[in-house]
Amino acid sequence: MQEIIEYFPQILTALYETFLMMSITIAIAVTFGIPLGTYLYLIRPGAVKSSPKIYVVLDFIVNTVRSFPFLILLVAMIPVTRFIIGTSLGTGGVIVPLSVCAIPEFARLTEQTLLEVNQGVIEMAKAAGANTFQIIWKVLYREARSGLVSSATMLTISFLSFSTVAGLVGGGGIGDFAIRIGYYRYKLSVMLFTVILIVIIVQLIQTAGRIAIRKLDKRI
Repeated sequence: MQEIIEYFPQILTALYETFLMMSITIAIAVTFGIPLGTYLYLIRPGAVKSSPKIYVVLDFIVNTVRSFPFLILLVAMIPVTRFIIGTSLGTGGVIVPLSVCAIPEFARLTEQTLLEVNQGVIEMAKAAGANTFQIIWKVLYREARSGLVSSATMLTISFLSFSTVAGLVGGGGIGDFAIRIGYYRYKLSVMLFTVILIVIIVQLIQTAGRIAIRKLDKRI
């Protein structure tokens, strides 16, 4: 208990760093991932704006980025990160590669979520004279909104674990703190406490996502 009290200010700092990394990363992933996923949905073979050649290229790029181990991507992107934000260290040094990794991941989740929308609803919108933009905004997104929230929830929980490698570039975070202080310095009580905090954070994210899904899903 004494060790936890001693390191508590640093734990609070680590929690703030994790919140900063995850909030910015998920915001960027949603902002760019939804349009990219929607475009993939629209141009896939047999879709509304089918363009197989472009789809194959984008599909390959998305799958390639998703297949990269984050640790390798983090190191490989150091020059790019330095060019974008002026440094490859600190929290920003983690946010850039996290975002690059999260955008195609959420794009794929978005595409899969849109594919689950009842095609009958889309056909009814077409029959009513709706254009592509109206179908996207008033039909697809409305029908898929609970699925998109569910995807964002899963993405947040998944990328919380990715943030544990933030220490490689001095990004901090609660996961990095657990390894750096709890494991390397053999502060087992501190490591256990931070692990419990991570579990609580995951449960809070899952609960918030579940509540949002229930409010948005008209089937529930």
